[in-house]
Amino acid sequence: GSELGNWALGHWNEEGYDLFENFPELNTILWGAEERGWVPQKVPNHFIPIPENYLSENASVAVETRAIISWMEKIPFVLGANIHGGEQLVTYPYDMAKPQNSKVHQHEEAEYGEEATDYKETPDDAVFRWLAIAYASTHLTMTETYRGACHTDDSTNGMGIINGGKWKSTIGTMNDFSYLHTNCFEISIYVGCDKFPHESELAQEWENNREALLVFMEQIHRGIKGTVKDKDGKPIANATIAVEGVNHDVRTASDGDYWRLLNPGEYQVTAKAEGYSATKRRCIVGYEIGATKCDFVLAKSNWERIQQIMALNGNRPIRLVMPGSRLSPRDRLRLRIRMRMRARMRFRHRLRNQRLFNTTTAAPTTTTTTWATPTTTSVLLPETTQTVTDESMVTWEMETWQMETSTRSPFTTVETYTINFDDDSY
Repeated sequence: GSELGNWALGHWNEEGYDLFENFPELNTILWGAEERGWVPQKVPNHFIPIPENYLSENASVAVETRAIISWMEKIPFVLGANIHGGEQLVTYPYDMAKPQNSKVHQHEEAEYGEEATDYKETPDDAVFRWLAIAYASTHLTMTETYRGACHTDDSTNGMGIINGGKWKSTIGTMNDFSYLHTNCFEISIYVGCDKFPHESELAQEWENNREALLVFMEQIHRGIKGTVKDKDGKPIANATIAVEGVNHDVRTASDGDYWRLLNPGEYQVTAKAEGYSATKRRCIVGYEIGATKCDFVLAKSNWERIQQIMALNGNRPIRLVMPGSRLSPRDRLRLRIRMRMRARMRFRHRLRNQRLFNTTTAAPTTTTTTWATPTTTSVLLPETTQTVTDESMVTWEMETWQMETSTRSPFTTVETYTINFDDDSY
């Protein structure tokens, strides 16, 4: 019974590891990437990889923790709970509070000698609150907090639920790891004030929690579920299921099936996978128990060919201009300058070839050569082929360039360049 139990026992194993707080800490990886704008381009918002130092043989990781992680990675769990004693409430992620770097918090840290923190909600905070209240409201005594909590004042405002980081910030918990590394939504349930109840009290403790446990397990059938396949009916594993407005995705299992916990409402859901074109559809979640079925069929994309083209361009973004689309004034100016330079290079190249041809066919130096200098005008248009003669004057007229200004009336600019050549030009 409690009179013989040690409150320092329970979480720790024989090697001295607190099993609940022995999981990889992935929160700072995600939060740091969010501050830098790397999510989801460089760092995903789900299935965050485990750091290599945690996976090393010399890492301070319990054998039981490694076994649980391996188990969670093999089986696509959807809903989970870990049960504790000594309190009577339900906590939900994030269990770790986010450090604050503002001047106010820095002052608090210097004054009190500890780092100031603030709890952070998950993108699925509404779903976690639903799961927590489903248990707490069904428990026989968990919401009866008018006499206070088990050992201190009630911090749940009579609801029996609280954010884990707001209640007691903890690093490396199973709840945060499950949410950030797997598809599983997991909460912590503190079933009673007595951490080590006496044998005679076990029957009543079971009655207090029996219906709450059943109701909690039923919540797995709330949200959407379905399969992701290609047009040939083959399942697509590791496809991403993204819900618009919720910055946390889930993945399909090896058979292409998925489960996504959601509160009642209407959602725009997108399924995407590497090598396939993304597909979006509307999914409606009702209040009745039973997940809404939302299947997706993805078509093959030409992403491999796009990657080859980008590799030829040095993996730099390629700007595409659609035919018939309007160009901005800056793009038109760039296009005009580029076409002008191309025309100049072609013009100089042809004059050089013409001069070389005249030099090889010219008479001996003792013979007087007369160059005709009629006034001839040749118009060179971009991307056209012109025959350059040996006249001494060539007038080059550029194409007309129209650009819309802030008013509705466009203006036209015609630029004419005159280049004179004679015997002394070279």
